[in-house]
Amino acid sequence: MHESKSGRGANGWAALLLALALGFGVAGCGPQGGQELQPSGSQNGASTAELMKQRGLSEADVTAALKTYTPTGVHDPYYIFASGGHSGQVIVIGLPSMRILKVIGVFTPEPWQGYGYGDQTEAVLGASDAENGVPLRWADVHHPALSEMAGDYDGKFLFVNDKANARLAVIDLEDFTTTQIVRSGLIKSDHGATFVTPNTEYVIETSQYAAPLGGTYVPIEQYNEKYRGATIMWKFDREKRRLVKEESIAIELPPYGQDLADAGKLASDGFYFVNSFNTERAWGGSSEGNPPLESGASQNDMDFLHVIDWKKAEQVAAAGKTEMISGMRVISLQTAIDEGILHLIPEPKSPHGVDVSPDGKDIVIAGKLDTHATVYTIEKIKAAIAAKKYAGKDDYGVPILPFEDTIRGQVEIGLGPLHTQYDDKGNAYTSIFLESAVAKWNLADLKLISKIPVHYNVGHLTTPEGDTVSPDGGYVVAMNKWAIDRFQDVGPLLPQNFQLIDTNSEPMQLLYDLPIPNGEPHYSQTIKADKVKAISVYTPVGTDPTTRSVSPNAVEAGKERVERRPDGVHVFMTAVRSHFVPDVIRVKEGDTVHIHLTNTEQAKDATHGFAIADFNVNVSIEPGEHSDITFVASKPGVYPLYCTEFCSALHLEMAGYLLVEPKS
Repeated sequence: MHESKSGRGANGWAALLLALALGFGVAGCGPQGGQELQPSGSQNGASTAELMKQRGLSEADVTAALKTYTPTGVHDPYYIFASGGHSGQVIVIGLPSMRILKVIGVFTPEPWQGYGYGDQTEAVLGASDAENGVPLRWADVHHPALSEMAGDYDGKFLFVNDKANARLAVIDLEDFTTTQIVRSGLIKSDHGATFVTPNTEYVIETSQYAAPLGGTYVPIEQYNEKYRGATIMWKFDREKRRLVKEESIAIELPPYGQDLADAGKLASDGFYFVNSFNTERAWGGSSEGNPPLESGASQNDMDFLHVIDWKKAEQVAAAGKTEMISGMRVISLQTAIDEGILHLIPEPKSPHGVDVSPDGKDIVIAGKLDTHATVYTIEKIKAAIAAKKYAGKDDYGVPILPFEDTIRGQVEIGLGPLHTQYDDKGNAYTSIFLESAVAKWNLADLKLISKIPVHYNVGHLTTPEGDTVSPDGGYVVAMNKWAIDRFQDVGPLLPQNFQLIDTNSEPMQLLYDLPIPNGEPHYSQTIKADKVKAISVYTPVGTDPTTRSVSPNAVEAGKERVERRPDGVHVFMTAVRSHFVPDVIRVKEGDTVHIHLTNTEQAKDATHGFAIADFNVNVSIEPGEHSDITFVASKPGVYPLYCTEFCSALHLEMAGYLLVEPKS
């Protein structure tokens, strides 16, 4: 066989380039700066060199494609669970193909899944509505966190927060469905969420912007005296698959802007760590003659890392040393000081990432207004706490551990470090926001290895299993805030850009660009796909996904019926290819209609939808699933109903009518 100069067989190149010619996109050394690849037309019989020339591709481009191309029917070895930002949802992506596999409805309705339209999922969403009765149907999703056992992902659950409304959600990875949303009522925003302790005993939620705890009104001029932060240890019950507010613990914090958090593991198990900014306690008021919050919060040379002993907090709460605020047990700030639960350490200015190393020995801090990654060690932190070696106390009496006595060192990586992840070779990867780059450095000797530019303004990043006790390495995904010239023009609002990087090559190689069109994604985690054991059908038939049990309203084939009861008309209906039973529903104007719908299919992918015109009725019922739908037949008329999923050759015939008879 003739070999190319690079040693690759020509037939191998041709096979790959045929896929490329069909439109497979790569990121590498091909067209840059907004240039576009031109359609190449028919390429049958073209040589490898001609195909590359027609597509404008270099050998580096083709190498990148070889590292990411995943043939049809072949599954990715990893899932990425990425925040959906303002969409209020979670994005599921395959790695390394970077194929979007699913969007999970979490805090906002998701029509394809019927999420937020049937009784069950409306109840999940409604459980966290605002105390003033306002429905909350948008969110700012930031930090997905996979459940863990012994500091390793176990593939069972995913937790995620809503920064805007201080909510947490539980997603069951058996079916990638949101089953619970909670809101403490204690805090008004969160950012250091959701991060789990090593055995998912607790899911951590920490406030971002200080406010009076419980939501009471206090004039902003009393900020120092009456405004506070809080960190909440939400108790997770694995058997019930739920966060339990009654067993959860909150700790009052000073009114700084608490930021990201991370739980210790192995050597640092029993502690978790929370960054902060605005230790100046600025609150703005630029129209009233005060400095804007931005400049007021950027005066101090350093901010404070919060070191929290959560096992000690457990003991204090068990001893009853708490007060109740908004139905939650709260350890006061003074009690946290007296019991040695809370310590502070100076940290580089305006920090964002706080990331515990795989062995739990190091805590890496990235300060956005610094040029270093700063490495603290749990051994030195514990020693300083035990010796009560303090550099002083803050204005609230919280002891401050000496900066120089708690760090192992710093590594210069560039301007604007943000967030750090790890691989299996002892390396760390830190995103550099202002420089638009990812830095690779060695954790043991604190030496910078290399940097790779990304496009543009990178925020968080993820590596395979990169924040567990056993990271895999091989890839890093840069989650970039701006796209600028990476994709075709779509108007002023541009997609975000996830860029896949090969970390095994040196220098690192950019492999692929993935536009994200539904929000500003933030954090993500990457898990081995074989850890996730998703079901393909609900068994037994009639299962309610939100409770994981057979619904009391489940309908068996042959027992379909319509019953008029004091609370309205109840329609017990089944769906199977390719009809509903019953397919004609007769009610009167003003009736409350309760449809109890069971998909009796047990074949994989045999999903049906159910929609009725004008009444906002739209559910998706996967094989074996049961859903309830309630609405008022407020206007007489004839309303088609139909299956919204193309389920068979007779899909269009899977239809019927709702007949609403006038009262008169």
